[in-house]
Order: sequence, then C-alpha cells, then structure tokens
Amino acid sequence: MSTPASNLPRILVLISGNGSNLQALIDATTSSPRSLPATIIHVISNKKSAYGLTRAANASIPTTYHNLVPYKRAHQEDVPAARRAYDADLASIILTHSPDLIVCAGWMHILSPAFLTPLADAGIDIINLHPALPGQFDGANAISRAFEAYQKGEITKTGVMIHRVIADVDRGEPLLVREVEFKEGESLEELEERIHKVEHVAIVDGTRVALEERRRRTEEAV
Repeated sequence: MSTPASNLPRILVLISGNGSNLQALIDATTSSPRSLPATIIHVISNKKSAYGLTRAANASIPTTYHNLVPYKRAHQEDVPAARRAYDADLASIILTHSPDLIVCAGWMHILSPAFLTPLADAGIDIINLHPALPGQFDGANAISRAFEAYQKGEITKTGVMIHRVIADVDRGEPLLVREVEFKEGESLEELEERIHKVEHVAIVDGTRVALEERRRRTEEAV
C-alpha cells in the first residue's frame, strides 16, 4: 500500500539551469510505485530562463524566481551585503514552505551563513550535487577542470558526489560518491554526457540516503 503524498517527506529543489537532475527527481517521486518516497513541494530558480522552471510547471510543482540582481542594485557599493540580504530572503521564502530537505540540483549560487543558519535552526537538511570527487575541483567548471587534469596525466578518474551543504563550498560531508573513469580519446563533451547520466541516478540515490538518515535521527530523538 502506497503512502499518501501528504505523509511523505517534503523536498524543495534549488536550480539555475536546464533542470535535468530536477527531472530525475520528479520522475523518481511520481513513478508508480515511487522509486523515491518523497514529494517535491516547490522549486526555486535564480535564473528566469532556467528550463527547470518549465519542467516543474509541467509536473504541476509550484515555482519561485529569486534573482540576485535587485539586491545588487540596492547595495551597489557592497556586494557582500547584497548577497547576505539575498540569502536571508531566500531562507525566509523557503521557511514558508516547511520542507524537510533542500536539494541543490545545479544551483549556481554560493550559500552563505545568512541562508544556512536559519535553516539549520529550523532543522532543515541541505544537500548538493557536485560533479567531482570529494576534495577535488571544488566550485565551478569541475568537469572541465578534471578533464584538463586528466589530459596532463594528473588523475585517472573523476566522479559525482552528493554532500551536505556547509559554508565552505563543496566541502560538506559526502553522503554518496560515484566514481567515473576517464576513457582514452574521449572528448570533454562525451565525458560531460557520461557524467550527467551518472548524476541523474546519483541525485535520486543521494536524496534517498539523506532522507533515510533524517528518518533515523528523528526516530532516535523520540
């Protein structure tokens, strides 16, 4: 017997682009039976043109567009203050939806303590997908940087990880790691395609791990 959607863990997803990893989550939470027993309650994008917003709308998932530009205009002489104000408002928006878990799925904005602290205080977990192995190629352009390192003979594999989000970029505790071996003669585009396929499975599996850990913590606290 399936669990009613109202009783399932509540996921909020942050995106910035195409949303292929969001689609993997949508498919996993709407399949019959669900391969991921959870419900996506809301999607937030910091890019108005992000196709992920269309993916969410097609699945009847409410969305919010929350962009940094107005905050930069309001704090023209102080970009860090603009980012703090943006992050604080983003946290406030999310808190109104009461998620159990936030999944950063291609979210291209570094989250500061102004965002992380109120969500931690509310007991909301945050995870992120990063296309690299733990401790390697933190930040943007991880796939191309790994490919360049392979070309130089410095590494033989890269990978994908799902990790907890902390203030240090891509340095939170890994929950799931999937290694990807380089193939001789492969182009960067071919590597990217292979890694994206790994991501689509890892984002679902990593979310499942995060929810299971949350469930165990909740049971132990009773």
